[in-house]
Amino acid sequence: MNRLGWLGLTLLFAVSVPALLGGDELLPRLKAFDGGLLTTLLGMILLCWVINAVRLRLLLGQHGAQLGRVRSLGVVMATEFAICTTPGGSGGPLTLMALLARDRIGAARSGAVFAMDQLNDLLFFFCAMLAIAGYALFHSLGRSQQGMLLGSALLLCSALLMIGALLRYRHGVMRFNGRLLRRLGMSPRRRRRWARKLLRFIHALAQTWRLPKRTLALVFALTCAHWSLRYSVLYLVLRGLGVELSWIPSFLVQMLSLSAGQFSLLPGGAGAAELTSASLLTPLVGSSTAAAAILIWRAVTYYFYLLAGGPVFVCLVARPLLERRGRQAG
Repeated sequence: MNRLGWLGLTLLFAVSVPALLGGDELLPRLKAFDGGLLTTLLGMILLCWVINAVRLRLLLGQHGAQLGRVRSLGVVMATEFAICTTPGGSGGPLTLMALLARDRIGAARSGAVFAMDQLNDLLFFFCAMLAIAGYALFHSLGRSQQGMLLGSALLLCSALLMIGALLRYRHGVMRFNGRLLRRLGMSPRRRRRWARKLLRFIHALAQTWRLPKRTLALVFALTCAHWSLRYSVLYLVLRGLGVELSWIPSFLVQMLSLSAGQFSLLPGGAGAAELTSASLLTPLVGSSTAAAAILIWRAVTYYFYLLAGGPVFVCLVARPLLERRGRQAG
């Protein structure tokens, strides 16, 4: 079965989770949802794409001038479509590097920009966890919310420790990779080529770190704005369904659910994110409300990415590739 077939089966499984959870009550809850609020939520996602396009141009530094506003927005949409349709989001950095290469931006530079973008995301979630922990010191949280907070903190700390260890012992990691590649039978010439690529990436990442502090601060501010909008979707969906659930538990539900989806290696975490969010959200709001909220939330933050990003991906990535192969075959 081809990749589109597997993606279709994964999406079918993802939709079936809230459908089975909500039962006969799901459809009436969906019909009662305000269409104006749904439009607002989709507008928030469009704003998130615009914010990420600005972040991309800022992180590229002087190379950012080579990307126009429309082009950078297309690159962001195509990259996020690739993230949503590949295991663990592995297609995202490859798509970004391929698109930026057409603007004469090297793979090392674009890879460093992607890595810096991910580090900014982790920094935001770390700060958010600190803020929520501070809130918990002065306000009582339910046992389920405390469990979600602890799970999120452990997950985030593990990721930060892993990244810190890789940066601290990067020379040892490079030597280990060299020995591993040698045992796998890779020729010395190819090993040297991969080592040069890795060194160029590290150099490009160091250059990105040396961007003006004002630029880095602006990038982080835009990161906070992006994730605050993105992680407010479930909260607003629940409000639209008539449920008064505070922002903090809705934030924790999304963080744990999307993390579970990432570790599942399914495209976009489809299925795993729905199952996790259902198990976390049902005790807080009930099964029918949880089912409707999950379906709308994922429609806005996942299915909309596929519908809007798919045509952009085809125009920017797939069509030029097919045309090149056609010319080579002719």
